[in-house]
Amino acid sequence: MAETITASFEAAMERSAEAALERIAAARASIEQVIFGQSEVVEQALVTLLSGGHGLLVGVPGLAKTKLVETLGVVLGLNARRVQFTPDLMPADILGSEVLEEAADRRRSFRFVQGPIFTQLLMADEINRASPRTQSALLQAMQEYHVSVAGERHDLPRPFHVLATQNPLEQEGTYPLPEAQLDRFLMQIDVGYPDRAAERRILIETTGDVQAEAKRAISADELMATQRLVRRLPIGESVVEAILDVVRSARPGEGDPSVTQHIAWGPGPRAAQALMLATRARALLSGRLSPSIDDVAALAVPVLKHRMALTFSARAEGATVSALVTMLTERLG
Repeated sequence: MAETITASFEAAMERSAEAALERIAAARASIEQVIFGQSEVVEQALVTLLSGGHGLLVGVPGLAKTKLVETLGVVLGLNARRVQFTPDLMPADILGSEVLEEAADRRRSFRFVQGPIFTQLLMADEINRASPRTQSALLQAMQEYHVSVAGERHDLPRPFHVLATQNPLEQEGTYPLPEAQLDRFLMQIDVGYPDRAAERRILIETTGDVQAEAKRAISADELMATQRLVRRLPIGESVVEAILDVVRSARPGEGDPSVTQHIAWGPGPRAAQALMLATRARALLSGRLSPSIDDVAALAVPVLKHRMALTFSARAEGATVSALVTMLTERLG
């Protein structure tokens, strides 16, 4: 009897996995019809959402970061909103506020008016331009999936994801994100310049009178079902050990002294959890039902780079976190 139940469960999971693979492939193809020359960025953004997390997009202006978020909202069937972060933006501008209303019988009462955070996909544009007070209000929502206004709890829609953008060049008049908030982002996705062939395609296909439009490939409910599937995917012991090796060796006092002497502070257990989920999501995105060590190596930099910092002397010598994490991944078996 038990064997029959187990076989039935495995068959059902296999069918759901096959359906998820088809939906994910269709979503990726639809996104790449609109976003050119950023296949790695698209992959990492999809991995972030399939893992149920939030992403920080870092890149100079004009690299289609906003376009990517808009496209993801359409393709994944999510209700999306955009908030331009500025120094004068207040927490109530994001969360919402209570307004005093007077009824026909002249009775007065407060009514909560939802802010733009009550959406399934929030684009926080130039997040580091907002004050620490506003950033902390967003932090609670990202971690707890609800907001508190006037002592009352208001749950956010599900799924709920934040994709924030940050300009790495303009630092004047900005408020650097605190480590606690950076740790809430599953990945830091660096958006670079496209290659010549991709930029040529951009020129030809985006300056005419007809442009490609994104089409919905899956629904919000199907996305949540896929997120649950990601958490059920089996993961081998060798992959678990590889994740532990990378994360723990990036902490001062735990890894190779020749490497850790350059690290001021390293990633915590949340980083290992994020890497575990991300490797499963990347495997599914690649058409596989089990992650490999290659997935760990591919995602270690975007998952860890914003969760650790170098010493002053290491920065003075020109070392970077990305290079250091890459060095650690090269040591994996």
